[in-house]
Amino acid sequence: MLKLQERILLLLSDVVAINLASVFFLWMKYAGGGLPGVMAQWLRTHPVNTRPDFPYILEYYLYDALPAICLCWLLLFFFFGLYRDSQSNSRLDESIEVFKVVSLGTLLLFVATFDAEKPLALTRALLLSYWLAMVALVGGGRVGLRSLQRALLVRGIGRRYTLIVGSDARGLRLLQELRASPAQGYEVVGFVRASGEEERRAVGGVPVGGGGGGLAGLIGAHHVEVVLIALQSNSHQEVLRIVEGAAGQSVSFGITPDLYDIVAGHVRTQQIYGAPLMELRSELMPAWEQSVKRLVDLGVSLAILVGLAPLWLLVAAGIKIESRGPVFFKQERVGKGGRIFTMYKFRSMVVDAEEGTGPVWVKGRDPRVTRMGRVLRALHLDEMPQCINFLRGEMSLVGPRPERSYFVEQFKNQIPLYMRRFNVKPGLLGWAQSKHEFDMDAKDLTRIARERLEYDLYYIENMSLRLDFKIMLQTIWFVLAGKSTR
Repeated sequence: MLKLQERILLLLSDVVAINLASVFFLWMKYAGGGLPGVMAQWLRTHPVNTRPDFPYILEYYLYDALPAICLCWLLLFFFFGLYRDSQSNSRLDESIEVFKVVSLGTLLLFVATFDAEKPLALTRALLLSYWLAMVALVGGGRVGLRSLQRALLVRGIGRRYTLIVGSDARGLRLLQELRASPAQGYEVVGFVRASGEEERRAVGGVPVGGGGGGLAGLIGAHHVEVVLIALQSNSHQEVLRIVEGAAGQSVSFGITPDLYDIVAGHVRTQQIYGAPLMELRSELMPAWEQSVKRLVDLGVSLAILVGLAPLWLLVAAGIKIESRGPVFFKQERVGKGGRIFTMYKFRSMVVDAEEGTGPVWVKGRDPRVTRMGRVLRALHLDEMPQCINFLRGEMSLVGPRPERSYFVEQFKNQIPLYMRRFNVKPGLLGWAQSKHEFDMDAKDLTRIARERLEYDLYYIENMSLRLDFKIMLQTIWFVLAGKSTR
């Protein structure tokens, strides 16, 4: 089952379950003599002392209340990550997540209907039944879909293509355990020989490729989604080399822990029928924090587009008056997962600034910058059009600064783990720029990029809303102090 199909089926299941629970709630209120608004509407056109039937009740709420209730629940489910990929979660884990989110939503509904004058109002008294119906219907629908998904996985449908790094006894044991539990959805398409291992053509009937250096090619050739590392001893250097060998491609990593990892409790593990795996996650923020982060991006971008519209007109006029050429500067940058996108800025340089030089690293004192451009850069107004990239989901307000593909090709071959900075969306404000003022006139570009990468990797491994807000505040301080944030 494809991820898109899985999410669509989950969405449909939830829509049906939510509406069934809401209809059940209406029926209980109807049976208990509630719904005074409907009764008033009924008595306008019907004799007194008569009572509407339940189909009339449904029709009354069908086009406004029921869709609104359903939409609110779906937004809450999305906010708490119930539509994210949960291939590694068991049906029990998913049921527990549904229980927690539905309980929170019902608690919010309880507070919203609180009336001090009527502490035992019918609506609040029936919420317990509504909560039970939501837990049973939403959780039951998802358990049913997961059971169908597992049945398909057992038949080989929808499995994730997987590579195992390590072709010795531990790799073979992991292969056997995965084959014994097909419902986990791993389809091993190849092995990759680790450093120091003897050459083999196949392990357990699965072909063995070259060393970790050829990992990126194998990932692309077999459309691999998961790389499992099964080494006799998890050398930090070897693990880093393997991760770097993926060249920033969108794959998830898992490691079979050795004795030291288990005793030290380095990483929380997930069980694959007796084979513990330590997951390396590219996104460490909880789902709700990611949702808030996205809402902040949308809020800031709309505020800049609408609230600062007069300033946009003034800046555009200043650019056109000083020099001929477009108001906006468009340039291709590398985004999350290595995808190319077009970044927008107000033009601060002369037209065709790189026509005779080719791509040039940004400098602190750049003769190509116009007078208007120097003002825009000093006030950081040239960055305002990047709110368009926020709206399109290509950038975030906070994240590693986006880089040009020309320099990415250079740095990824010179700087270990450089491509890991593309595991998250690039941003306007970065941890590196908020903590350190780099020497942009230095000739050693690789050194500057390596320094930036240390900050970027720290941010990626410690992503949180708290860190994002800290970066915002520190960037404001940097700007007020007159320091560069580029």
